[in-house]
Amino acid sequence: MERPDRRHRVTAQTTRRQQEWQAFWLAIGFLTRIPMLARIDYSQRLMNQSSLYFPLVGLLLGALYAVLFAVLSLAWSPLVSVLVVVCFHLWITGAFHEDGLADSIDALGGGYTVAKRLEIMKDSRIGTYGTVALVMALALKVALLLDSSQIWLALLVAPAIARLTPLLLMATLPYVTDPDRSKSKPVADGFSTSRLTIAAGFTLVLALAATVVSPAVLTGALASVLLVALCWGHYLKQQLGGYTGDTLGASVILSELGLLFFL
Repeated sequence: MERPDRRHRVTAQTTRRQQEWQAFWLAIGFLTRIPMLARIDYSQRLMNQSSLYFPLVGLLLGALYAVLFAVLSLAWSPLVSVLVVVCFHLWITGAFHEDGLADSIDALGGGYTVAKRLEIMKDSRIGTYGTVALVMALALKVALLLDSSQIWLALLVAPAIARLTPLLLMATLPYVTDPDRSKSKPVADGFSTSRLTIAAGFTLVLALAATVVSPAVLTGALASVLLVALCWGHYLKQQLGGYTGDTLGASVILSELGLLFFL
């Protein structure tokens, strides 16, 4: 006869596996338009747990981008192929992080007080600062990809590595926006340092594996993530007192561009 304590452990392990499976799909649903192929027992705690999988979701997106580029480049030039991949990226992610970049630059460029910056950031309309930042970021991304010696590798690893940066910001800065109107609030509340460590380890292993193809990946990964986390984080602390959901999205764009500079 099976002992009650053993049954309890097995049940607990099964429940944890189910929660992690749901957290993984919740991360996909949060960051992309991909339909969630699992039943989600949504809770704020589960949303918090999903942050562990942000770099993994980035790697899955990167794999789609790399494969799409490889297929397109059989028939079209690198410029056309990269532009189509970027369009696909904007569609499949709903321009989630790009929207954060535009809102952040609008707010930080146009507001003279913390309250005014947060007010501008909540405005769904895009202003001059945000438009210029968005256009230049996309143009620079295309240019840097075309300048890379291994375009497919850049497309593969950049989305995963860049999505570690917002986790570092969440772990080190306070959350400073209206919690009732923010999509990222459940992720921000009670952010787990232990899960950050796992996500950072996964990203480091990915960067190390990519050095087989390009030694610049590891240096670029460490430099881009740490520099953006430190510099952008310090700037946000000064201008806002902490981070918002939009500024987390902006950190992903900045980290991607930083990594592409190295590649």
